[in-house]
Parts: sequence; C-alpha cells; structure tokens
Amino acid sequence: MDQTSAAPDLRFPIGRFETPPAVDSGLRSRWIDQVAALPAELRRAVDGLSDSQLDTPYRPGGWTVRQVAHHLADSHMNSYVRFKLALTEPEPTVKPYEESLWAELEEARTAPVEVSVTLLDALHRRWVLMLRAMSEADFSRAFLHTKYGRARLDATLGLYAWHGRHHVAQITALRERMGW
Repeated sequence: MDQTSAAPDLRFPIGRFETPPAVDSGLRSRWIDQVAALPAELRRAVDGLSDSQLDTPYRPGGWTVRQVAHHLADSHMNSYVRFKLALTEPEPTVKPYEESLWAELEEARTAPVEVSVTLLDALHRRWVLMLRAMSEADFSRAFLHTKYGRARLDATLGLYAWHGRHHVAQITALRERMGW
C-alpha cells in the first residue's frame, strides 16, 4: 500500500472555510483582526514581484497573482456593501456577481496591483471601524443571497476573514514553489 502523501491542493492552500457551530465574541474579535491585517499581508505577499511574476497563475488554470489581488478588492467591496445593507435594512436581498468574468476584465488583468492594495487598505479601515462598532445583535442580522440563501453577518465575517488569508496563501505558496 502506498503511504505517500497526496499532492497539496493549490486551490485551497489553507483548506476550505467551515462555519463553526457557534460564534462567540472572542472568535469574532480574531476574525476582525484578520480582516484588519489583510491589506498589509497582501502587500507583503506581492512586494517585489515583477510584472512577469504578477502575471503568473498561482496554479495551472488559475488566476494570475494580479487577478487574485484585484479579485480581493472586488470581493471585499461587495461584502462591505452587503454588511451595510444588512445593518440598515431587514434581511435585504443581494445578488451574486460573476467573479470569474470580473477577473477577465482588462483592468483586472493589467492594472497595477498597488491600486487594489491601496483600495483594500482604505476599505478595510472603514470595514473594521464598522465591525468594531457592531453590537452582538448586529452580528445576528442577515442578508438573503439569491444563490446561497440566508447569510448571518457573524458567519459572513468568518468567511471573509478566511477569504483574505486563503488568497494571500495562494500567492505566498506560489512564491515558495517558484523560489521568489
């Protein structure tokens, strides 16, 4: 019987997100800290990369490092707006966006990554201010996603804390594999 380990999953280097059965204030606080840390972590992950390296897919068939950086900004802007909607409306309905098509737009394929890192820095400063001001009741509020159903803000916070770490790990794992 072969005892060799399976190849690492390049798509999910930190594993898939799993919603915990319960979310308490300590876990929320850790997730908020992770959201706050993302822009600096992304900046470190892309620091010093050449255009050629930025245009390298993080895995065969995957997005380039540049597209991953721009996707983070796109995705987290959408989430920030969803939080705002859920905090100001009773269970608003939100629609998905075609993230794979957004990643193929010209600006997502060619814009300097610093544009999205700077955007994420400002966005996450605002988002973290909002998150730290939210009450326990606020975190139980929800929105209705037309594809995934009802999403509570506490679980959504965990998802986006993971999401940032997930994509930064894709970039740092590529750097490690390539010796960059």
